[in-house]
Amino acid sequence: MNADAVAAVAPVLVEVTRGDMVESRHRGAVAVVDASGRVVEAHGDIDRPVYARSAIKPLQALPLVESGAADALAVAPPELAIACASHGGEPEHVRTVGAWLLRLGLSAADLECGAHPPRHGPSALALARAGEAPSALHNNCSGKHTGMVATCRHLGERIRGYIAPEHPAQIRIVRVFEEMCGLDLANAPRGTDGCGLPQIGMPLRALAHGFARLGSPNALPPGRAAACRRITAAMVAHPFMLAGTDRYCTQATLLARGKAVLKTGAEGVYLAAIPAAGFGIGLKIEDGGTRAAEVAMTAMLLRHAGLDDSQKSEFAALLAPKINNVAGRLVGGIAPAPGW
Repeated sequence: MNADAVAAVAPVLVEVTRGDMVESRHRGAVAVVDASGRVVEAHGDIDRPVYARSAIKPLQALPLVESGAADALAVAPPELAIACASHGGEPEHVRTVGAWLLRLGLSAADLECGAHPPRHGPSALALARAGEAPSALHNNCSGKHTGMVATCRHLGERIRGYIAPEHPAQIRIVRVFEEMCGLDLANAPRGTDGCGLPQIGMPLRALAHGFARLGSPNALPPGRAAACRRITAAMVAHPFMLAGTDRYCTQATLLARGKAVLKTGAEGVYLAAIPAAGFGIGLKIEDGGTRAAEVAMTAMLLRHAGLDDSQKSEFAALLAPKINNVAGRLVGGIAPAPGW
């Protein structure tokens, strides 16, 4: 589908105002699907493939548990949570990943995600002031990569090259995607994520279905169901590990108090599971805007997560973030588009 066709079918989900005028509009698509695959709510084209990017990490973590690696290597819940994370590189994140690697007899040099400064500003500043260069431990995907090398170590597979599509680690993960999302991915679009791992284009309908089953796994085989419950429990119990200070994933997980399990991805993608309702939510903002994805996900959580009045009140700031200028003066805001 070309860009003009996408614009024609993708509704405006979020508006940005400044003063008396709408300054920007964000188009996108949203799918709400139950664990049986039934579409509960849809906006825009939910069958067009998208790259889920980091939002897919909880499914990528399933082999870590299913293989027996998590038990054999005594993977603690905070470590399991950070395997699903796009963390900010704060000291607690770095310590957690570093200690996990040390237990495996490995180091940051064994991770193939590359290095970048912490996404958390104060942590990046502290690192620079100390005259230290960032390592792969600071990479927001270092927990996911550590989970993959831990699985390889447990299964006796070579670690070097674990990010290659033909490596057993990635073949395993593709199989998980197919089983959880109900897809045949043999001819799906392929790409490479920022951390070097393969990306596969999947429709929002299927991604939402996969997350519905992640959060409500009763119909899955017992081993897979147990792994799903263990991963989501770790995410709910350790929300700081998922993102960090002042980050939406952490804030929303804390406020939801187990009623939702959610994960962000780059380029305006968000996925969530609503365990009690058995729903999965997938959304993609066409222009890749994170600010719009967070507002749109908040609107979906308010609609479907069964939040109580207190929680709804707490989510209000996330539904309509304010825009301040450099001097701190309120000049605008972000909110769901009227009628959506």
